[in-house]
Amino acid sequence: MGFLQIRQSQAEQLGVKAYSRLSGGLEKANLRLSANESFQGAEDDIAALTGMKVGHSTQQRLVGRQSFESAEAKQGVSEVSIDGGKVRLRDLVESTSPWRDYKAVRVQGIYYNAFFQDNESLIDYLSAQRLLSPLVCLGDGHAGVWNLFSQLTTVETRWEILDWYHLKENLYKVGGSLKRLAAAETLLWQGEVASAQALFADCRRKQARNFEAYLSTHRARIVNYGAYQSEQLCSIGSGAVESAVKQIGRRLQISGARWNTASVNAMLSLRCAYLNGQLAS
Repeated sequence: MGFLQIRQSQAEQLGVKAYSRLSGGLEKANLRLSANESFQGAEDDIAALTGMKVGHSTQQRLVGRQSFESAEAKQGVSEVSIDGGKVRLRDLVESTSPWRDYKAVRVQGIYYNAFFQDNESLIDYLSAQRLLSPLVCLGDGHAGVWNLFSQLTTVETRWEILDWYHLKENLYKVGGSLKRLAAAETLLWQGEVASAQALFADCRRKQARNFEAYLSTHRARIVNYGAYQSEQLCSIGSGAVESAVKQIGRRLQISGARWNTASVNAMLSLRCAYLNGQLAS
């Protein structure tokens, strides 16, 4: 890549010497490192690898001034999953380090994207894809996820599927008879919600009542998982997006990380660009 000469105004923003030269290759190397480790770590590694000093504050400013194109699916999209992740903030009055949610998106089990306090941009991003009909929407039991899915397509062109592993996890929270739990798991695997609920009719445990209410809420999203899997109709679990949350969290939740609210989306964008291969040489 060529070299760009840094003007005075740019130098002030980046914290480097005016009219010095910063190569596109060096900038990309800084961004790749910042996408994977702390800004201080990126400073140290650039110095070790190139002998050049690009301070951690400059690393942070480089990230903040980027504008990455969101990854666009190259094919029609038949499957979308959404899940929530956590980021720790440092600039809110009510707490020194509160945790707040962001939304991660996985398109076709391939492409990554994430948004902090910006559901409108999330919907815009998904709506810009070539969504097929039916569109499989995979999620856990969180109402916010299903509210987002409802803004994508019509009910008639959307298959909402409750993540099987989330369903199974909630089943075993009921506790009690292992024989009954195993029987309920078999019924739910076949999509037999009413029969599974009937198994807990005489159970007085509060957990059983909670699980019955959970089943009623998501009844239409509980499918014949066994048939869907054997016929390879679509995914039955939201593992792809849960993996995305873990991958994103590897950067946002590194030891000691605290973020200003204004910088969260910039780092989400950078991390997703890295995961999407947009920073590859």
